[in-house]
Amino acid sequence: MTHRIIVNNFRTGISKTVFLARAVGGCAALIVLLFAGEMRAQNILNNPGFETGSLTNWTISGPNNYILSGASVAHSGNYYYKVYGQFAGATNYTGIYQDILSAPGDTYSADGWAYSLSSDNINGEDQIWLEVTFLDASKNALTDYRSDVVSSANIANYGGLNTWFDLQITNQCSFTNPSKLVLLPGTVINTVTNLVAPAGTAYIRYKIIFEQGPDNANGSMYFDDLTLNQTSGTIPVAPQWNIVWDDEFNGTSIDTSKWTFETGNGGSNPGWGNQEREYYTSSTNNAYEDGNGLLHIVALNQSMGGFNFTSARMKTEGLYSTPTYGRFQWRAAMPTGFGMWPALWMLGSDFNSVGWPACGEIDVVENPGYDPTFNQTSLHYGTSGEVSKSGKYTFPVGNLITNFHIYEMDWSATSMQFFVDGNLYETQSSGSPFNAPFFFIMNLAVGGTYPGTTSDSAIIASNTFPKEILVDYVRIYEQTSPLQISTAQSNGNFVLNWPTNIVCHLQTQTNSLVVGNWFDVSVTTNPFVVVPDPNNASVFFRLASP
Repeated sequence: MTHRIIVNNFRTGISKTVFLARAVGGCAALIVLLFAGEMRAQNILNNPGFETGSLTNWTISGPNNYILSGASVAHSGNYYYKVYGQFAGATNYTGIYQDILSAPGDTYSADGWAYSLSSDNINGEDQIWLEVTFLDASKNALTDYRSDVVSSANIANYGGLNTWFDLQITNQCSFTNPSKLVLLPGTVINTVTNLVAPAGTAYIRYKIIFEQGPDNANGSMYFDDLTLNQTSGTIPVAPQWNIVWDDEFNGTSIDTSKWTFETGNGGSNPGWGNQEREYYTSSTNNAYEDGNGLLHIVALNQSMGGFNFTSARMKTEGLYSTPTYGRFQWRAAMPTGFGMWPALWMLGSDFNSVGWPACGEIDVVENPGYDPTFNQTSLHYGTSGEVSKSGKYTFPVGNLITNFHIYEMDWSATSMQFFVDGNLYETQSSGSPFNAPFFFIMNLAVGGTYPGTTSDSAIIASNTFPKEILVDYVRIYEQTSPLQISTAQSNGNFVLNWPTNIVCHLQTQTNSLVVGNWFDVSVTTNPFVVVPDPNNASVFFRLASP
């Protein structure tokens, strides 16, 4: 009888260690198998195939970086990365990169798959390449390696258009300006198999670069299945972004341990200070989970409390406050229509003691309803009067706020960055009051100063009700130790432990590590005791998050 226990982060799909447990003469024995090929050639990139559906873990440089879906186009999986130039009238560089801890003497191999679509092919003076750079502690370049530089003039050498081709990073190149993000293509001084970290190395940087020439040529490139394999040295264990709080809305009723409702029309602050025309309720007519993984926040043309519309306003105040700093994500689809005012936003948890705007307000998603082509984000704060800062993301042609999008805020001690589908569009400095916990609010207002409508008759005439916000999930990420299982033996059994501060659950299967169906383990205890079963040849365990 054999028990194999795989330690696995389901979100990233990176295997850490495999434990082989054997029962010998009625006693359990634990042997750690370090698979040489896996451990010495581990892809250390995070989100290398973009299967998070976003540019999570990647740093964006320049505009026009997108994640697209479609298994028929992707090299593997369902998602891939698209990039094109800035149309600046001068040579410009757009792309993404990751910086990962490294050390002198570590060795690597690196490559990635590229694709140019015939209807939007790389053109004119545009060219692309992949790059790996070793950096010192100040992130100055020490050594630079590149793939071939691909353009419209030579892409036929790689299979041409509508074809995925593998770009190997094997060319050691000269460079100038070691502190620059983009080291302009220099002379190839050596061709290598292994990329060796030189003395002074503290980081390794993997980059995708799209260079657009001054001719402003159209055309884009796709990338997928990127690889930065560490082939020797110690693989550093750096903090990872993991989910520490979430609501996936997978049930049939709203979790009242996480959410409460504000009702009415603002009480002593009629119209919530914005001349809103709805009456908020806690009714399942206005807010419910559908059993298929979606939360519905519904506005109805329904008379209540002297108003002609009902809706819902949900919040976590008094139940949950966010950590100070982290990554905050919503996947949601917004309604459109004259007078609709959907919002996913946050207020400082000290709201009741210091009031607004001193508590701070973070509007991550907001739209006035009459124009579904953009999302607006805003910060409101001030002690002697309101101060407001805002940014706007315009959706690509053919896409609207009514589609599902991933809205993200990355919040640190120095900045607040706002993304839609992984595309950075606004950066603001943090600091008081944006250096303390907040609580969430999700609501669908009807009328008000933002959409510019206070006439009920105009709203009714312009819309077909109901109107809905659809929310797939709300997630908070923090940088934590890796999501992984640890094991021990006790009285002939195996004891599994995993992090308690990360939202995850244990899964199992009995087939193989390659194929098979994974099932959630119906258990709430951590640690979890595995009792060897002589009827099973093998049992595999992994963690899934969320």
